[in-house]
Amino acid sequence: MTETNDKKIAQLQQDLDNAEHITYLTGAGVSTHSNIPDYRSKTGIYNGVSESPEVLLSDDTLYHHPEKFHDFVMNNMYFPNAQPNLIHKKIAQSCNKKGQLITQNVDGLDKKAGNKHVVEFHGNLYDIYCTKCHEKVSYEDYKESYLHKKDNGIIRPGIVLYGEPINQKKLIDSVNAVQSSDLIVICGTSFVVYPFAQLLSYRKPDAKVWMLNNTQIPNADGVYSIIDDALITFSKLKI
Repeated sequence: MTETNDKKIAQLQQDLDNAEHITYLTGAGVSTHSNIPDYRSKTGIYNGVSESPEVLLSDDTLYHHPEKFHDFVMNNMYFPNAQPNLIHKKIAQSCNKKGQLITQNVDGLDKKAGNKHVVEFHGNLYDIYCTKCHEKVSYEDYKESYLHKKDNGIIRPGIVLYGEPINQKKLIDSVNAVQSSDLIVICGTSFVVYPFAQLLSYRKPDAKVWMLNNTQIPNADGVYSIIDDALITFSKLKI
């Protein structure tokens, strides 16, 4: 594409206005504007850790080294004071009119922004429960200890860990959303984590796909791209 970004944004605006059903696919790059670090960049939560995230955030570490797991998530993944930014808010407005959001983010900011149509593909850090009795546990209690006072069970956040499958209902809901959309907007994700990145393969042949990112995604044939800070793009969109 050789047009300037402003021309592309005008085209995207037209596509958003004309679409009957929009599916947004988002990742950590959306929440960085709420001061939540991403994962693998130079300032990401995985940078400089002594063990690989595949080990630290595994079901094996959760159950066999719960203190290590608890320390890592508490020190690196929880940002309870974070607030939704403009991207969260505009996507929420769009979804509440005629769309669906499928997000890799586990911070809960999309729901906090008022989005009523969210699939949290990898779960939610604040969906905390005891693995022994399955009772819900508050963030404050989990912050204090990884052991449940009631029965000494290990407490965990409801996120998908390495070694665990994606929730089947979320997978089905996500595929259905993509299949029913005439417009798909990818934002703030490198789009390399599977099975999330595979969702695009379920789109209708005539569905239009836009990608709003600082960097290009793999296999972007047929995808309209705005390579820029997505916050700038969303600030120019009327939703």
